[in-house]
Amino acid sequence: MVDTHPDPNHESFRDAAIRAEYETGRREATERAAKAHVAIRVLRMTVGSIVTLVGFIMMPLPGPGLPIVAFGLAILARDVAWADRLLGFLRNRIPRDNNGGMSRGAQVTMIVGIAAGLVFSLWLLA
Repeated sequence: MVDTHPDPNHESFRDAAIRAEYETGRREATERAAKAHVAIRVLRMTVGSIVTLVGFIMMPLPGPGLPIVAFGLAILARDVAWADRLLGFLRNRIPRDNNGGMSRGAQVTMIVGIAAGLVFSLWLLA
């Protein structure tokens, strides 16, 4: 016999997610909009996690691992506090000039490094 009663844990999770959506500062007009935003948030967190994981995998391999990790963290930072803190830490580690921007030498070094990693990766695949 199949139990047709909904799982109480699932119901409480759903209700907690909807309450969290109402408390995030941007108020949805209806419960349906809040549910849709929960789905968008879960999708965004999934994509951010996958991109971050791919970046970590690329770090020891040829390729632009650290920029990919930063991109994944930027996606995650919208919804996850630890990702926002880690992204801030990475931003503080970037060399900056007196005006607060990235120095021209650091930009050129990063671009050349990323291009060399991509070319080397493509060379290995060919």
